[in-house]
Amino acid sequence: VQLQASGGGLVQAGGSLRLSCAAYGILFSIYTIHWHRQAPGKQRELVAVIGRNGSPDYSDSVKGRFTISRDNAKNTVYLQMNDLLPEDTAVYTCKATSPFKPTYWGQGTLVTVSS
Repeated sequence: VQLQASGGGLVQAGGSLRLSCAAYGILFSIYTIHWHRQAPGKQRELVAVIGRNGSPDYSDSVKGRFTISRDNAKNTVYLQMNDLLPEDTAVYTCKATSPFKPTYWGQGTLVTVSS
């Protein structure tokens, strides 16, 4: 089982990035996918969640700027990040959860937003 996060990089404030979380070895459609981030010296923060039925939820800090979506045919969840701010700089990691199943974490992808 593997979750592979990708799409991070360096972008100027106000720019956009799209992160991907690809899952291998699990029945993807039954999992809720979470995006977390952790900035240097700060606690890990839940950024966005997408349920098995596609229902999204966001932290207040990214609501209106980030959009989470999933493509079950590709076993992939996307996090479209617009209007990026320097405070969005962090390592972004995806997590897969499902009732009565193990929880799986990806390896993280670094997003750096310059001012």
